[in-house]
Amino acid sequence: MSYQVFARKYRPKTFEDVLGQDHVIRTLRNAIGQNRLAHAYLFVGPRGTGKTSTARILAKALNCSGGPKIDFDPDEDVCVEIAEGRSLDVLEIDGASNNGVEQVRDLRESVKYAPARGQFKIYYIDEVHMLSNAAFNALLKTLEEPPEHVKFIFATTEVQKILPTILSRCQRFDLRPISTQTIADHLLHIATEEGITLEQTAAWAIAKGADGGMRDAQSMLDQLVAFCGETITEANVLDIFGFTSREKVAELTSSLLSRETPKALKLIQQEAESGRELSQLLGELIGCLRGLLVAKLDPSADGEGIPAEIWDKLMDDAGEYAPERILAAIDVFAETEGRMKWASNKRLHFELGVIKAIQTLSEVRITDVIKVLTKGADHLSSPPAEPAPATTTPVAKPEPQPQPEAAAPTPPPVAAPQAKKKAPDTLSAFDDLIANAPDEEDEPEPIPVATKTTPEPEPEPEKIDEDTFYKDPLIQAALEKFEAKIVTN
Repeated sequence: MSYQVFARKYRPKTFEDVLGQDHVIRTLRNAIGQNRLAHAYLFVGPRGTGKTSTARILAKALNCSGGPKIDFDPDEDVCVEIAEGRSLDVLEIDGASNNGVEQVRDLRESVKYAPARGQFKIYYIDEVHMLSNAAFNALLKTLEEPPEHVKFIFATTEVQKILPTILSRCQRFDLRPISTQTIADHLLHIATEEGITLEQTAAWAIAKGADGGMRDAQSMLDQLVAFCGETITEANVLDIFGFTSREKVAELTSSLLSRETPKALKLIQQEAESGRELSQLLGELIGCLRGLLVAKLDPSADGEGIPAEIWDKLMDDAGEYAPERILAAIDVFAETEGRMKWASNKRLHFELGVIKAIQTLSEVRITDVIKVLTKGADHLSSPPAEPAPATTTPVAKPEPQPQPEAAAPTPPPVAAPQAKKKAPDTLSAFDDLIANAPDEEDEPEPIPVATKTTPEPEPEPEKIDEDTFYKDPLIQAALEKFEAKIVTN
């Protein structure tokens, strides 16, 4: 038998074999068990998440002996034919190469014929979004009211390109990216079955690089076996695919939080010279910062796959930063990631992003000033605790002492009704007022309003000698300056 790659050899055969898509599998199993089968299904999701595998498993469950049933035998000849793509009742169509109206017309003619062996005639169209609008419109009537023996299963990675009229006629299932831990565990299972020694850290590195795609992870493992043989280490994974270790990502994050710009730039230089993919490194850095942000908001969050001792150190380094500071750094790197996507010199944009992020962490914001002022105001507004009295005998409050006459401020003279200027004698009165004013520390407590029985009489205004007032040099200078005249009543 010719060699089979891991992605085909370990393809799921039953509902139980599908990993990471429990919400889809449970719905399909319940639909089969309750005999609530739709006439059209649409599987949406990223590459390598199990769209085709799930479609084939559903076809097996519908056309197996005694079907439809959930627990079918995957080794039955009917199921084997469906798995190998040679069943006459299950037609797999590539939407990219059969996207015209003519192909849809042929399909509409073929749906009239009964299935050759099973209960249903199943049409599986992969990458259905590649069909033209005319082909979609030609399929509408058949898709809405197909014969009872016909089932349609569609799969796509770009659901936004499908016409709404098609979407409304299908039951839609969104397949999610598979978690890193699930992929790593499955890779370790494959390695055990194949007699390969795969380190736990290496499996995690492969799963992290696969970015939620099980097929990508299996293909990477196949390539590593061809390169390394029966023993695969984390260093092999990093060297072959240009990934960055979790320790390097944590070290770069620590230098960023410590605001050590030269160290951070040196790490980027080392990774670039060793052939690492800088875009992947930036994504790992953003993921690490995102983990720290989530951990600050939710202390029960895990360390995003980073070893515990390294994660604890990162949490200590991030302790001085508020969540909004880390969020601002993530925003900086998100902008950097967008620029790096189309830039030829990725290292330059990465270094600029690191410098800008460190400046963002170092700058003082208005929110920090408000927090300091708020804390100071709270401290000043809280009165000091008064000591408890030694005895319970009430102490009479001393009567306020009358103010000495010398300390009482003399009210300034009131101007004449004609609002004429004050004489020089008035200036000396103000000087006496300022000199005799009591200090704030020695100012006695104000006398309660209730103790005042009669209002004090206002002093009569002093009479001003008009001849002396008008002959004052200051008055004469003012008259000359403004070219004014003295008008008397």
